[in-house]
Amino acid sequence: MDEFALIARFFSRPPRNPQVALSIGDDAALLDISGRLAITTDTLLVGVHFADGALARDIGHKALAVNLSDLAAMGARPRFFLLNLSLPAADESWLAGFSAGLFALADAHGVDLVGGDTVRGPLGVTITALGELPAGRGLTRRGARAGDHIYVTGRLGDAALGFAYRQGRVQLAGAWRDELCARLDRPAPRVDEGCALLQIASAAIDISDGLAADLGHMMEASGTGAEVDLRHLPVADAYGACFPVVGWEAALSFGDDYELCFTVPPERREALERVSAGFASGIRHIGEVVAAPGVRWFEGGRAYVPAGRGFNHFG
Repeated sequence: MDEFALIARFFSRPPRNPQVALSIGDDAALLDISGRLAITTDTLLVGVHFADGALARDIGHKALAVNLSDLAAMGARPRFFLLNLSLPAADESWLAGFSAGLFALADAHGVDLVGGDTVRGPLGVTITALGELPAGRGLTRRGARAGDHIYVTGRLGDAALGFAYRQGRVQLAGAWRDELCARLDRPAPRVDEGCALLQIASAAIDISDGLAADLGHMMEASGTGAEVDLRHLPVADAYGACFPVVGWEAALSFGDDYELCFTVPPERREALERVSAGFASGIRHIGEVVAAPGVRWFEGGRAYVPAGRGFNHFG
Protein backbone atom coordinates (compact mmCIF):
# COMPACT_ATOMS: atom_id res chain seq x y z
CA MET A 1 0.00 0.00 0.00
CA ASP A 2 1.53 3.31 -1.07
CA GLU A 3 1.19 6.71 0.61
CA PHE A 4 -1.82 7.84 -1.42
CA ALA A 5 -3.74 4.61 -0.89
CA LEU A 6 -2.95 4.81 2.82
CA ILE A 7 -4.37 8.34 3.07
CA ALA A 8 -7.43 7.49 1.00
CA ARG A 9 -8.25 4.38 3.03
CA PHE A 10 -7.60 5.53 6.59
CA PHE A 11 -7.78 9.32 6.68
CA SER A 12 -9.99 10.65 3.86
CA ARG A 13 -13.65 11.29 4.59
CA PRO A 14 -16.15 14.03 3.78
CA PRO A 15 -15.81 17.10 6.02
CA ARG A 16 -18.58 17.61 8.56
CA ASN A 17 -17.96 21.30 9.15
CA PRO A 18 -19.42 23.65 6.48
CA GLN A 19 -16.42 25.93 7.03
CA VAL A 20 -14.24 23.38 5.20
CA ALA A 21 -14.35 24.52 1.57
CA LEU A 22 -11.61 22.11 0.46
CA SER A 23 -10.14 19.27 2.50
CA ILE A 24 -7.68 16.41 1.90
CA GLY A 25 -6.55 15.79 -1.68
CA ASP A 26 -5.08 19.11 -2.78
CA ASP A 27 -1.93 21.11 -2.04
CA ALA A 28 -3.63 22.91 0.84
CA ALA A 29 -6.97 23.05 2.63
CA LEU A 30 -9.36 25.97 2.20
CA LEU A 31 -11.27 27.12 5.28
CA ASP A 32 -13.95 29.78 5.52
CA ILE A 33 -13.56 31.30 8.97
CA SER A 34 -14.44 34.45 10.88
CA GLY A 35 -13.45 35.82 14.27
CA ARG A 36 -10.11 34.83 15.81
CA LEU A 37 -8.17 31.61 15.16
CA ALA A 38 -6.16 29.75 17.83
CA ILE A 39 -3.45 27.43 16.50
CA THR A 40 -1.41 24.85 18.41
CA THR A 41 0.82 21.90 17.56
CA ASP A 42 2.29 18.92 19.45
CA THR A 43 4.53 15.99 18.55
CA LEU A 44 4.30 12.56 20.19
CA LEU A 45 7.24 10.17 19.80
CA VAL A 46 7.56 6.48 20.59
CA GLY A 47 9.62 5.93 23.71
CA VAL A 48 8.99 9.49 24.93
CA HIS A 49 5.24 10.12 24.93
CA PHE A 50 4.01 6.55 24.53
CA ALA A 51 5.58 3.14 25.00
CA ASP A 52 6.76 0.96 22.15
CA GLY A 53 3.86 -1.45 21.77
CA ALA A 54 1.20 0.97 23.02
CA LEU A 55 -2.22 0.40 21.47
CA ALA A 56 -2.59 2.25 18.17
CA ARG A 57 -6.10 3.39 19.13
CA ASP A 58 -4.75 5.01 22.30
CA ILE A 59 -1.97 6.77 20.37
CA GLY A 60 -4.49 8.20 17.91
CA HIS A 61 -6.69 9.46 20.75
CA LYS A 62 -3.87 10.98 22.77
CA ALA A 63 -2.21 12.68 19.81
CA LEU A 64 -5.37 14.69 19.17
CA ALA A 65 -6.33 15.07 22.83
CA VAL A 66 -3.17 16.93 23.83
CA ASN A 67 -3.81 19.49 21.10
CA LEU A 68 -7.46 19.93 21.99
CA SER A 69 -6.36 20.49 25.58
CA ASP A 70 -4.16 23.40 24.46
CA LEU A 71 -7.11 24.95 22.63
CA ALA A 72 -9.31 24.43 25.69
CA ALA A 73 -6.83 26.42 27.78
CA MET A 74 -7.29 29.33 25.37
CA GLY A 75 -11.09 29.09 25.54
CA ALA A 76 -11.18 28.11 21.85
CA ARG A 77 -13.66 25.73 20.23
CA PRO A 78 -11.70 23.14 18.17
CA ARG A 79 -12.66 23.05 14.48
CA PHE A 80 -9.89 21.57 12.30
CA PHE A 81 -6.61 19.67 12.53
CA LEU A 82 -3.67 18.60 10.40
CA LEU A 83 -1.90 15.27 10.85
CA ASN A 84 1.77 14.54 10.09
CA LEU A 85 2.50 10.86 10.57
CA SER A 86 5.89 9.12 10.47
CA LEU A 87 5.59 5.34 10.10
CA PRO A 88 8.24 2.61 9.93
CA ALA A 89 5.83 0.59 7.75
CA ALA A 90 2.29 0.82 6.38
CA ASP A 91 0.82 -1.67 8.86
CA GLU A 92 -2.88 -1.81 7.99
CA SER A 93 -3.95 -3.21 11.36
CA TRP A 94 -2.07 -0.47 13.23
CA LEU A 95 -3.46 2.23 10.94
CA ALA A 96 -7.01 0.99 11.42
CA GLY A 97 -6.64 1.23 15.21
CA PHE A 98 -4.88 4.59 15.09
CA SER A 99 -7.45 6.20 12.81
CA ALA A 100 -10.32 4.74 14.88
CA GLY A 101 -8.99 6.34 18.07
CA LEU A 102 -8.20 9.60 16.30
CA PHE A 103 -11.61 9.98 14.66
CA ALA A 104 -13.59 8.84 17.70
CA LEU A 105 -12.24 11.83 19.63
CA ALA A 106 -12.51 14.12 16.59
CA ASP A 107 -16.18 13.21 16.19
CA ALA A 108 -16.84 13.74 19.89
CA HIS A 109 -15.69 17.35 19.50
CA GLY A 110 -16.86 18.05 15.94
CA VAL A 111 -13.35 18.45 14.55
CA ASP A 112 -12.37 17.85 10.90
CA LEU A 113 -9.06 16.50 9.61
CA VAL A 114 -8.20 18.81 6.70
CA GLY A 115 -4.67 17.81 5.66
CA GLY A 116 -1.18 16.71 6.65
CA ASP A 117 1.58 14.42 5.47
CA THR A 118 2.78 10.82 5.80
CA VAL A 119 6.41 9.72 5.64
CA ARG A 120 8.46 6.58 6.29
CA GLY A 121 10.56 6.84 9.44
CA PRO A 122 10.54 6.23 13.21
CA LEU A 123 7.04 6.20 14.68
CA GLY A 124 5.92 9.71 15.52
CA VAL A 125 2.77 11.82 15.31
CA THR A 126 2.52 15.58 14.92
CA ILE A 127 -0.88 17.27 14.99
CA THR A 128 -1.65 20.92 14.42
CA ALA A 129 -5.08 21.92 15.69
CA LEU A 130 -7.07 25.06 14.96
CA GLY A 131 -9.84 26.50 17.09
CA GLU A 132 -12.28 29.40 16.83
CA LEU A 133 -12.72 32.32 19.20
CA PRO A 134 -14.88 35.43 19.09
CA ALA A 135 -13.06 38.37 17.52
CA GLY A 136 -10.58 39.89 19.93
CA ARG A 137 -11.07 37.22 22.61
CA GLY A 138 -8.94 34.45 24.07
CA LEU A 139 -7.70 33.18 27.43
CA THR A 140 -3.96 33.48 28.00
CA ARG A 141 -1.48 32.82 30.79
CA ARG A 142 -0.99 36.54 31.36
CA GLY A 143 -4.14 37.79 33.08
CA ALA A 144 -3.84 36.60 36.70
CA ARG A 145 -3.85 39.36 39.33
CA ALA A 146 -3.21 39.37 43.07
CA GLY A 147 -6.40 38.36 44.87
CA ASP A 148 -7.63 36.01 42.14
CA HIS A 149 -8.61 32.50 43.18
CA ILE A 150 -6.80 29.50 41.63
CA TYR A 151 -8.75 26.45 40.46
CA VAL A 152 -8.13 23.19 38.65
CA THR A 153 -10.54 20.92 36.79
CA GLY A 154 -10.79 17.19 37.36
CA ARG A 155 -8.16 15.27 39.34
CA LEU A 156 -4.38 15.52 39.45
CA GLY A 157 -1.94 12.63 39.48
CA ASP A 158 -4.16 10.02 37.80
CA ALA A 159 -1.77 9.47 34.89
CA ALA A 160 1.17 9.28 37.29
CA LEU A 161 -0.53 6.55 39.31
CA GLY A 162 -1.34 4.60 36.14
CA PHE A 163 2.30 4.88 35.06
CA ALA A 164 3.57 3.86 38.51
CA TYR A 165 1.28 0.82 38.42
CA ARG A 166 2.70 -0.27 35.07
CA GLN A 167 6.20 0.10 36.47
CA GLY A 168 5.26 -2.17 39.38
CA ARG A 169 5.81 0.60 41.92
CA VAL A 170 2.25 0.68 43.30
CA GLN A 171 -0.68 -1.69 43.54
CA LEU A 172 -4.16 -0.68 42.35
CA ALA A 173 -7.50 -2.45 42.73
CA GLY A 174 -9.15 -3.54 39.48
CA ALA A 175 -11.56 -0.63 39.00
CA TRP A 176 -8.96 1.99 39.91
CA ARG A 177 -6.30 0.25 37.81
CA ASP A 178 -8.46 0.43 34.69
CA GLU A 179 -9.57 4.03 35.27
CA LEU A 180 -6.11 5.42 36.07
CA CYS A 181 -4.40 3.63 33.21
CA ALA A 182 -7.13 4.94 30.89
CA ARG A 183 -6.43 8.47 32.15
CA LEU A 184 -2.79 7.97 31.14
CA ASP A 185 -3.60 6.51 27.72
CA ARG A 186 -6.73 8.46 26.77
CA PRO A 187 -6.85 11.85 28.51
CA ALA A 188 -10.07 13.86 28.27
CA PRO A 189 -9.46 17.39 26.95
CA ARG A 190 -11.61 19.88 28.90
CA VAL A 191 -12.96 21.65 25.84
CA ASP A 192 -16.42 22.55 27.15
CA GLU A 193 -14.92 23.79 30.40
CA GLY A 194 -12.39 25.98 28.58
CA CYS A 195 -15.02 27.52 26.33
CA ALA A 196 -17.25 28.29 29.34
CA LEU A 197 -14.32 29.87 31.21
CA LEU A 198 -13.65 32.33 28.36
CA GLN A 199 -16.07 34.81 29.91
CA ILE A 200 -14.96 34.20 33.50
CA ALA A 201 -11.30 33.24 33.99
CA SER A 202 -8.55 35.86 34.08
CA ALA A 203 -5.82 33.38 33.02
CA ALA A 204 -5.56 29.69 32.18
CA ILE A 205 -3.12 26.94 31.21
CA ASP A 206 -3.45 23.23 30.57
CA ILE A 207 -1.59 20.91 32.93
CA SER A 208 0.61 18.89 30.60
CA ASP A 209 3.99 19.10 32.35
CA GLY A 210 2.71 18.98 35.94
CA LEU A 211 0.92 21.50 38.13
CA ALA A 212 4.16 22.76 39.71
CA ALA A 213 5.64 23.68 36.33
CA ASP A 214 2.49 24.89 34.60
CA LEU A 215 1.17 27.03 37.46
CA GLY A 216 4.66 28.51 37.63
CA HIS A 217 4.53 29.34 33.91
CA MET A 218 1.17 31.08 34.36
CA MET A 219 2.33 33.12 37.36
CA GLU A 220 5.55 34.13 35.61
CA ALA A 221 3.65 35.25 32.51
CA SER A 222 1.24 37.23 34.69
CA GLY A 223 3.99 38.83 36.78
CA THR A 224 2.46 37.44 39.97
CA GLY A 225 2.91 34.59 42.44
CA ALA A 226 0.74 31.94 44.06
CA GLU A 227 0.12 30.21 47.36
CA VAL A 228 -1.33 26.70 47.20
CA ASP A 229 -2.47 24.33 49.96
CA LEU A 230 -1.56 20.79 48.95
CA ARG A 231 -4.41 19.40 51.03
CA HIS A 232 -6.84 21.01 48.57
CA LEU A 233 -5.47 19.24 45.49
CA PRO A 234 -8.13 17.00 43.90
CA VAL A 235 -6.79 13.43 43.77
CA ALA A 236 -8.27 9.98 43.33
CA ASP A 237 -9.40 7.97 46.36
CA ALA A 238 -6.64 5.51 45.42
CA TYR A 239 -3.99 8.21 45.85
CA GLY A 240 -3.82 7.83 49.63
CA ALA A 241 -2.75 4.18 49.48
CA CYS A 242 -0.06 5.07 46.95
CA PHE A 243 1.14 8.16 48.81
CA PRO A 244 4.06 6.47 50.64
CA VAL A 245 5.55 5.67 47.22
CA VAL A 246 4.59 8.66 45.04
CA GLY A 247 4.19 11.44 47.64
CA TRP A 248 2.88 14.75 46.34
CA GLU A 249 5.07 14.50 43.24
CA ALA A 250 2.55 12.44 41.27
CA ALA A 251 0.08 15.31 41.51
CA LEU A 252 2.67 18.09 41.15
CA SER A 253 5.42 17.04 38.77
CA PHE A 254 4.60 14.01 36.61
CA GLY A 255 2.29 15.76 34.15
CA ASP A 256 0.04 14.13 31.55
CA ASP A 257 -3.06 15.26 33.48
CA TYR A 258 -4.41 17.56 30.71
CA GLU A 259 -6.63 19.32 33.20
CA LEU A 260 -7.03 23.09 33.24
CA CYS A 261 -5.53 25.37 35.86
CA PHE A 262 -7.14 28.81 35.87
CA THR A 263 -7.61 31.95 37.92
CA VAL A 264 -10.84 33.83 38.63
CA PRO A 265 -11.30 37.30 40.17
CA PRO A 266 -13.38 37.25 43.39
CA GLU A 267 -16.20 39.22 41.77
CA ARG A 268 -16.69 36.45 39.19
CA ARG A 269 -16.84 33.61 41.68
CA GLU A 270 -20.63 33.35 41.58
CA ALA A 271 -20.56 33.24 37.78
CA LEU A 272 -18.01 30.43 37.99
CA GLU A 273 -20.22 28.48 40.39
CA ARG A 274 -23.11 28.74 37.95
CA VAL A 275 -21.23 27.48 34.88
CA SER A 276 -19.12 24.89 36.72
CA ALA A 277 -22.26 23.10 37.93
CA GLY A 278 -22.44 21.69 34.40
CA PHE A 279 -18.77 20.65 34.14
CA ALA A 280 -18.29 16.91 33.81
CA SER A 281 -14.85 17.27 35.37
CA GLY A 282 -15.80 19.37 38.39
CA ILE A 283 -13.46 22.05 39.74
CA ARG A 284 -11.46 22.56 42.93
CA HIS A 285 -10.25 25.78 44.55
CA ILE A 286 -6.58 25.19 45.45
CA GLY A 287 -5.07 28.57 46.28
CA GLU A 288 -4.71 32.28 45.72
CA VAL A 289 -2.75 34.59 43.44
CA VAL A 290 -0.41 36.92 45.36
CA ALA A 291 1.73 39.88 44.36
CA ALA A 292 5.11 38.39 45.34
CA PRO A 293 6.63 36.33 42.45
CA GLY A 294 7.02 32.57 42.72
CA VAL A 295 4.77 29.71 43.76
CA ARG A 296 4.71 28.72 47.43
CA TRP A 297 3.31 25.35 48.48
CA PHE A 298 1.99 24.56 51.93
CA GLU A 299 0.99 21.33 53.66
CA GLY A 300 -0.97 21.97 56.84
CA GLY A 301 0.70 25.33 57.33
CA ARG A 302 4.22 24.01 56.69
CA ALA A 303 6.16 25.04 53.61
CA TYR A 304 6.69 22.31 51.01
CA VAL A 305 9.23 22.32 48.16
CA PRO A 306 8.39 20.04 45.19
CA ALA A 307 11.16 17.60 44.39
CA GLY A 308 10.55 17.80 40.64
CA ARG A 309 10.14 20.71 38.25
CA GLY A 310 7.76 19.01 35.85
CA PHE A 311 8.50 17.41 32.50
CA ASN A 312 11.06 19.16 30.30
CA HIS A 313 12.51 17.56 27.16
CA PHE A 314 15.88 19.23 27.69
CA GLY A 315 15.79 19.56 31.47
